[in-house]
Amino acid sequence: MNIERMHTSERASKIVKHGGTVYLSGHVPEDPEADISEQTRSTLERIDATLADAGTDKEHLLSATIFLRDIDNHFAPMNEVWNAWVPTGHAPARACVEAHMARPGLLVEICVIAAER
Repeated sequence: MNIERMHTSERASKIVKHGGTVYLSGHVPEDPEADISEQTRSTLERIDATLADAGTDKEHLLSATIFLRDIDNHFAPMNEVWNAWVPTGHAPARACVEAHMARPGLLVEICVIAAER
């Protein structure tokens, strides 16, 4: 089977396709100074764009991993945005964990796996 890598640097590929599955690298918000709700919205908008670039969409999500800087304070507001974003009947398998983030100000990072359309 072929492996297709898109938007590849020496460190990572933004998109990897293999066997009808699309793997996205971690996505973070545009503005790391925004609150958790806006950072989540921004991150999900970026995921939408990357899924479209890969030829799929959020209705084909298989799995999501969500990393939060402060799970105690950010879990509920992140979930409000997440729940509004996920199409009814298309919720992926999901994990959410607290993590040290790669850059100051980042409150959320999301990785998803989707099926090709």
